[in-house]
Amino acid sequence: MANMQMKNLRTTEENSRKHDPIGRAISDYFTTGKAAKLRVFSPMFEEDEIPVPTLFRTFEEMPETERKALDLAKGRTLDVGAGSGCHSLVLQQCGIDVTAIDISHLSVLTMRQRGVKKVLEQDFFTLTGQFDTILMLMNGIGIVGTLERLPAFFKHLDNILAPGGQLLCDSSDISYVYENEEGVIEYPLDVAYFGELRYMMRYKDSIGEPFSWLYIDANTLKRIAEENGYSVEVITEGEHYDYLAKITKQ
Repeated sequence: MANMQMKNLRTTEENSRKHDPIGRAISDYFTTGKAAKLRVFSPMFEEDEIPVPTLFRTFEEMPETERKALDLAKGRTLDVGAGSGCHSLVLQQCGIDVTAIDISHLSVLTMRQRGVKKVLEQDFFTLTGQFDTILMLMNGIGIVGTLERLPAFFKHLDNILAPGGQLLCDSSDISYVYENEEGVIEYPLDVAYFGELRYMMRYKDSIGEPFSWLYIDANTLKRIAEENGYSVEVITEGEHYDYLAKITKQ
């Protein structure tokens, strides 16, 4: 039985290295102190890159929106898409009872090695339990993918957000991307909402599956939240069309 479990674990890690580019980048940087390019592709934009060291930033290195969110966290806290665990580690040091979740196997292993006490390899949309604070930082609400899925997101929130609880998330209004030389915004005609994007990541020879990602402006978030029984308060606005929102049950 032990040999079979070890074999399954090795298979999982081998598959992760082939198909989990961000997890492999996080693992490499943690174990060696360096990483190759974590490349990001989208049919709508030129190739981009995520600087892997930024995934290991300290509290002092975080943008104001993230620092504010961590300051507001209280009670039993859920860190969604926790990555390397940088937010969870800060909260632990402050005495917060935090659970970190991520669907990346290698990221979960790295968080455990870094000292995050409660870590789950878990999809947010199948998570059970209740939390007083839910953190979705680094545009974590992007995992919803499309506006069409937001009602289902809020319905799931009904089950896991404790009475009187709060969801703290940051996102960006990317309408500026579609502004032409005359200053007129021309939205793409082939998508339902301008903030709905498709991405794929690559790290070395690890290629991830294409995925949908949502950037949502604050007014649209407020409207859809209210339609589903939630209130949105913009806590702070960043320098790059980004903002931190606090979402609570009405």
